[in-house]
Amino acid sequence: MRIFPIGLVLFILIPLIEIYLFIKIGASIGAFNTILLILATAVIGVGLLRRQGMSILQKVQSQMQQGELPAIGMIEGVMLFFAGVLLLTPGFFTDTIGFILLIPPLRKAIALWLLERSGLIVQIRTHEANTRRSRPQDFIEGDYQRRNDDEK
Repeated sequence: MRIFPIGLVLFILIPLIEIYLFIKIGASIGAFNTILLILATAVIGVGLLRRQGMSILQKVQSQMQQGELPAIGMIEGVMLFFAGVLLLTPGFFTDTIGFILLIPPLRKAIALWLLERSGLIVQIRTHEANTRRSRPQDFIEGDYQRRNDDEK
């Protein structure tokens, strides 16, 4: 799949959608209220983004301390970054997508879908299974002494 044609279409299509929505919503509620609504969604979105970003960061750190791969958490972090960019971009369409990415169950489902689609989920699950098998509680602790062959 080529990224450039998709990016070009999105680069043209998204601004057209935003212009259309600005005109329709501006005609319904007025230009000033439209601008206030755009500013309000940006402020609310950034507040939610800050809170969820800290939560994801703590989750990733916890998983790393337990010896697990935080792949889903890292992808969710990238998705939160994109949500922030979309929320700060003026527009209703981009705000809608940004707010969708702020819903934790949807974000996690999208992250899992991306991992499965990329083929990384199989590798991650295999690594997690191997990590669980080699946890410290599975080992028997003990002491040993090394003898020289001359001491027999």
